[in-house]
Order: sequence, then C-alpha cells, then structure tokens
Amino acid sequence: MRIGIYLTGIGQKLISCSADDSIEAVARLLTRHHIGAMPVLETAGRMAGIISERDLVRGFSERGKGALELRARDLMTRSVVTCGPDETLSCARDLMKRHGFRHLPVVKDGKVCGIISMRDLLEGRLKERELEINVLRDQVIAARNR
Repeated sequence: MRIGIYLTGIGQKLISCSADDSIEAVARLLTRHHIGAMPVLETAGRMAGIISERDLVRGFSERGKGALELRARDLMTRSVVTCGPDETLSCARDLMKRHGFRHLPVVKDGKVCGIISMRDLLEGRLKERELEINVLRDQVIAARNR
C-alpha cells in the first residue's frame, strides 16, 4: 500500500510546531494529540526538523529543569530522513528500521504532507493481511462450490 493512500484513508491531520515554540508547548501538543513526534515547520511550511518524545526526555536528562527554558529548535533533529507519499509502507518500515526511529515525515514538493509512525505501519500491515485472508477465504469457498 502507498503511504499517501494510507494517510488519506485514516484522515490524518498534520500536527506541527514552530522552532520558536517552548518545550512546554511542544509537550502539550504531543500529549493533547496523542502523538509521539511532529515536524517543526518554518513559516513557509517547509520542515526545519522533527521533535519527538525521545528528544524531550533527552533534554530533561541532560539539562534537568533547565530544559523548560529551551525552544523546539534546541532539541529537534535537524537532519531528517523523509519519504514521499508514493512510497510503500514496506519502504517506510525499512527506513525506520535502518535508522532506528519510530516516526517518518512524508514530504511532497518540499512540504510536509503527513507523518507516519511505526504504529501506522503495523496497522496498515494488519489491514493488508486481513484483505489477503478474505480473498483466500473467498477462493476456498468458490472452489468448494464447484
């Protein structure tokens, strides 16, 4: 299944923040929307980086309460691996596995159009398998009725 088709099917609404947002505001967005990461966008909608729960934990681990004084730009990952909406869920899974992360921004024409998580990939894989099972079941039933 293609990533763009999957994201359209689940009706994903992209949640993002700006590089100037406080770490507290970032944490609130992640919590409110039940997400583990989000893109950090520039004013033109281009991605400046990505920030995740892991980044917040690392910030507090390294700086203690001082992390509350930081901005998204201070903890975000700047060198971001991305994929396109025409790539497959399997390709996204391979990228995540190879690089050791759980969230992958989906970029088209230089702009973020979504973000796919490991959970999304597992759900997509499950749906594919359920469809395959149903097709095989139908084939067995049709063969029995001949």
